Amino acid sequence: MKRSIAYDKAFKFSTRIVKLYKYLCSEKKEFVLSKQILRSGTSIGANLKEGLYGQSKKDFISKLSISLKEAAETEYWIDLLFETDYIEERMAISLKNDLVEIIKILTSSLKTSKNNLENS
Repeated sequence: MKRSIAYDKAFKFSTRIVKLYKYLCSEKKEFVLSKQILRSGTSIGANLKEGLYGQSKKDFISKLSISLKEAAETEYWIDLLFETDYIEERMAISLKNDLVEIIKILTSSLKTSKNNLENS
């Protein structure tokens, strides 16, 4: 099975997002924003996994790009959940720190992959 640091971090982040979703639904009775963050937050790793088995380098780059876009969307939902008092500052900061790390890895991987594609 193909694995990567980005995928491993995204998978761990996804598990945090699933737990956050459960918390928001059960404790805060919030069902709309929670579904949005569940979709975007778990999509990061899902697209990375799909990209690892891509049909071509371009397909891999495309999936990395989608993961990066999903990460940006997830950051938006975290900010919104914090600003609307659904999550505490400590939780928002912790989630965003993990997300920033994933975004940095994705950005670097995308740059390297694009350079490799141009030079091949």
